[in-house]
Amino acid sequence: MANLAPTLSISSSFGGSTPSSPAAAVSGGATTQATKDRKIASAEQLVLDLCDPELRENALLDLSKKREIFQDLAPLLWNSYGTIAALLQEIVSIYPALSPPTLSPAASNRVCNALALLQCVASHPDTRILFLNAHIPLYLYPFLNTTNKTRPFEYLRLTSLGVIGALVKVDDTEVISFLLQTEIIPLCLRTMEMGSELSKTVATFIVQKILLDDIGLQYICATAERFFAVGSVLANMVVSLAEQPSTRLLKHIIRCYLRLSDNPRACGALRTCLPEMLRDGTFNNCLRDDAATRRWLQQLLHNVSGGALVASLQAGGLDHMMAS
Repeated sequence: MANLAPTLSISSSFGGSTPSSPAAAVSGGATTQATKDRKIASAEQLVLDLCDPELRENALLDLSKKREIFQDLAPLLWNSYGTIAALLQEIVSIYPALSPPTLSPAASNRVCNALALLQCVASHPDTRILFLNAHIPLYLYPFLNTTNKTRPFEYLRLTSLGVIGALVKVDDTEVISFLLQTEIIPLCLRTMEMGSELSKTVATFIVQKILLDDIGLQYICATAERFFAVGSVLANMVVSLAEQPSTRLLKHIIRCYLRLSDNPRACGALRTCLPEMLRDGTFNNCLRDDAATRRWLQQLLHNVSGGALVASLQAGGLDHMMAS
């Protein structure tokens, strides 16, 4: 039940100071509970509607719009008979539209509503591991493997990345270990190369969260092939950002590089393959209002080159930026 004010005066709207009425407080509590009960009943009915093919489309739309106001929607979705199967049916049903690419905007919107509900399940602490153990993220990988740049496909990729992003947002080695057993890194790298700015940002965030876990860093730095696969995509993105800056995306790229520099072998490799644009002040203006990312960049340069390069950049204006 929502928290109620300790006092509730029935004359407060008229500026009076009459002590609160117990009857009014009880009435207010009953109203709050009745509202909560109606919301629960509405959510339960919509979840039931998901299993009816004729009612499913509207149920998907309503639940995806209202998922923030339905508390514990994730356990309700997971524990309701046939509901997760219905959501997976929505996903699988559009596989034929991926190749050749015939996905319509309406079909994309519908399956994205289903994905939004799966993101709710992936975000909830009571259902996250159950979601993983059922290997449900694998059903999303065909969407991340597409290269069509039209809006329906881009929306599909972005929403699918949102589900994976919800999994990695909470630091959990079990989640990272699961993802590393799948093709998530190559799929994210593909999106980082060809997606929209927003898709690139979410995909880079996922790679960043994998790197921030010790198991993830060890995995990516275990072979030269894996390290250079990640490093080359990050470098290409830096070049692109010099032409079309995005502070948000650059922030995640620099954080990925900084974490890579924590590995001694990767740090040694970065001495020769770190993009020159990160060394020469190209992004000073872009990062002028982002003190945290400026500190990350300074630390990255210190890790890779020792103090000499950082000192030269400070003399060229980075120190002034840090002080501003």
